[in-house]
Parts: sequence; C-alpha cells; structure tokens
Amino acid sequence: MVEVPYGTPGARLRPALAIFGGVDKKNALRAGALASGTTLMMLLMSSPALALTRDDGDDPGKGLSVIETLGLYVLIPLALFAVIAGLVFVLDRSHDRQDDTTSNVDVKA
Repeated sequence: MVEVPYGTPGARLRPALAIFGGVDKKNALRAGALASGTTLMMLLMSSPALALTRDDGDDPGKGLSVIETLGLYVLIPLALFAVIAGLVFVLDRSHDRQDDTTSNVDVKA
C-alpha cells in the first residue's frame, strides 16, 4: 500500500493497527501473559496482611475522623484550586490588549 496523507482526495485510509507492522498474535499473547503475570506477582508479594505486624520504631498516632479526612483530602485542595484560579482570573491582563483593527472602529451609517 502506498503511503498517502489522509487529506489527499481518493486516498484509502490505512487500517488503524497497520502502524504496528508485523506484530503477530503469538507475540501479543506472550507480551500480555508476561504483563499480567508480573502484575499478579507484584500484587501477591505486596499483600496487605504484611501490614499487621509492627516495625521497630513504628509509632502511629490517632486516626482521622471522617470530617478531618474530607477536609484534608477534599476541601483544602479544592480551596487551594479556587484561590489560585481566582488570582489568575483577577490578575489576568490580557483584556487590556485591544484589537487595533475592525473590532473597535465606529461605523456610521
């Protein structure tokens, strides 16, 4: 098939997966099996049950309440976003630049 830009009239579109060349099903299956096996082993090795035993020097504090958790991980980031967006909106000087062409010319009939 001839390489033709997409905008050329009469040109045939290439199949979506033709960019990958000659990847056969066997190699794709092998790569998928390797990726899923690696992921499964990582999940099994990092079992949450290992977190039940305390380490030396481990000194956890008291837990957070629901209100404290929502405030810390939801409300404070939203407030910071609002403050930054507000400062950008207020201090934006791009409206000071006006178009010197037809947008500010008064036309009398």
